[in-house]
Amino acid sequence: MPAISDVVPICLRVPRREIAYVKFVFESYEGVATVRTLDRHRATLVVLTTSDLEPTARAVVASLVAEGVCEESAPPPAFDGDWLGPDEDA
Repeated sequence: MPAISDVVPICLRVPRREIAYVKFVFESYEGVATVRTLDRHRATLVVLTTSDLEPTARAVVASLVAEGVCEESAPPPAFDGDWLGPDEDA
């Protein structure tokens, strides 16, 4: 398992109805990234990848952005920095 410093977070804002779709797309790229919900009310997700897989993860994000499904964003205002904390969807 990579050290936490090897984790590259990519925050996304999506329409709430697209949360499951974005997660499904990343699940189809087995091992590239894990997607967690940071704030389901604001529909903010984080894509967690590693530095060696970041180019692939960013290509997937770029494809989703081109589809109009999401946009890169900053973490939610009250985010505590714990990328691996409980998923709001759990």
